[in-house]
Amino acid sequence: MAATTETTAETPPVENPVARLRDAFNRLGSQQKLGFMVAIAALIAIVVGTILWSQQPDWKVLFSNLNEKDGGAIVTILEQQNIPHRYSDGGALMIPANRVHEVRLKLASQGLPRGGMVGFELMENQKFGISQFAEQVNYQRGLEGELARTIQSIGAVQSARVHLAIPKPSVFVREAQKPTASVMLNLYPGRTLDGAQVAGITHLISSSVPQLPATNVTLIDQSGALLSQLKSKMTEAGLDPTQLKYVQEIESGIIKRIDDILKPMLGSDNFKVQVAADIDFSQSEQTAETFRPNSTPETTAIRSQQNNETASVNQAAGGVPGALTNQPPVPATAPLTQPPTGGSGGQPGKPGEIQGKIDVGGITAPLNAAGQPISTSKNETINYEIDKTIRHTKQGMGNIRRLSAAVVVNHRKEVDKNGKPVSKPIPDAEMKQINDLVREAMGFTKERGDTISVANAPFTTVDRAEDEMPLWKDPENISYARELLKYLLIAAVVAFLYFKIIQPSLKTMFPPPKDAAHPAGQGEAGAMAGAGSAAGGGSDAGEEGEEGEEGATKVHIDHYAVKVQKARDLASQDPKTVANIINDWMGVNGN
Repeated sequence: MAATTETTAETPPVENPVARLRDAFNRLGSQQKLGFMVAIAALIAIVVGTILWSQQPDWKVLFSNLNEKDGGAIVTILEQQNIPHRYSDGGALMIPANRVHEVRLKLASQGLPRGGMVGFELMENQKFGISQFAEQVNYQRGLEGELARTIQSIGAVQSARVHLAIPKPSVFVREAQKPTASVMLNLYPGRTLDGAQVAGITHLISSSVPQLPATNVTLIDQSGALLSQLKSKMTEAGLDPTQLKYVQEIESGIIKRIDDILKPMLGSDNFKVQVAADIDFSQSEQTAETFRPNSTPETTAIRSQQNNETASVNQAAGGVPGALTNQPPVPATAPLTQPPTGGSGGQPGKPGEIQGKIDVGGITAPLNAAGQPISTSKNETINYEIDKTIRHTKQGMGNIRRLSAAVVVNHRKEVDKNGKPVSKPIPDAEMKQINDLVREAMGFTKERGDTISVANAPFTTVDRAEDEMPLWKDPENISYARELLKYLLIAAVVAFLYFKIIQPSLKTMFPPPKDAAHPAGQGEAGAMAGAGSAAGGGSDAGEEGEEGEEGATKVHIDHYAVKVQKARDLASQDPKTVANIINDWMGVNGN
């Protein structure tokens, strides 16, 4: 028994590795050899291809939609600088992602891409002796190119072309003509220009060309639609975009105020609000002039006053002819007063002397005898100021003429006794409270004619289609899925080659040794089983070899627990034999 153990413990002689590989390979059949070599070659190719693929640079678009002239110039520069490049399926020029910005800056310093148009750089290479006509044509071409480049910087514009018609200057005013401009805009798919943007492009061109009015600028898009008349048509129809935007801002502001006050009470999904605003955009001016009667003459203001007083003495011809009778009469003044008769001091005068005097209106004049007839008159004219009020009123535009608000409130959801959800209408008291809150939030004015309507009704649940793009239609997700599919396909091919071809071939080429066919944990059970069979059967060494081979096969097939159970059964049936085997093992280890 000890000799047998020592013989088994001997190590086999070391062989040449090449010879061992040759012997192992010869164990395979012809079909297995061919499949093994193909699998090894395919596995190596896949590994090398994967490594090279992972080291490839990430390509990024440098420029797209290049014309032939710009594309050829850019490719020539890339080849001179040894920059790898390729074209995508859409015709875009692609280079490694880590060099995109650097190459763009270098090409921009050389004026590339030009986009099929030239700017004022055309004037830098003027030939000597060029005619005035050619110089004017070059200037016009440069101006058109610069305007087109400026318009292309707008986000919605993909490309643009500008055509200027500049007439020759004339010394005659009647024959002078204004220049005109035509612009062709190629917009990005799904993009449009509103009235403000169209007006901005129009004024940009009219401000860049001398004496070009904005009305002489025509804009069209790639479909041939006229864009330059968009704003004027809306204005003529009374639909000014600014006014419409102002109305929308007022309505959205009122809706927001109502939402803010009802959201804490009802929740964001339990009510809907709509507001319609009637805005007055008319502009009026009024001038009024009013006159009021003079109610209190004592306090009225006098504009002018005129007094006229006259007095005259009627004298008959008589008396002693002489110097006194030939004198002209004294000028009449008013008012006339009867002067005292007699001479000065009240004494009667002498015959022939002028008796008395008259004092009217600050004028003093002598009178004849008191017996002469006297006539007087008095006129007075007074002009009073008249009350006058001039009022100039200008009514501003954008006043709210009328507001209309509609609010619908969902039924309240509750749970009944059975635990089922039910919807019940909101009580009238709470609806009145909601009505009052909406009225105050919108600024309700009865004199203005505002109206409000608050209704309580159950909402109908509608299956809404998802506005978002599905995951399987998202271009980014599709690209990620393609990359993942590539790696999964490579992993599947590698797993198939290894587990179906390479691993079975390796097992055939390198079979496990007889003693090492079972794990270390199963050695005790196998040894016990072999010892038990040797002790019980008493067979020779050949039978032991056959039993050893069968035992090794069984150890390789059966489970570890089964072998342990067999060892336990053997120990319980014949403990002496097991003890002798253990003593032999210990004796061998002791030696």
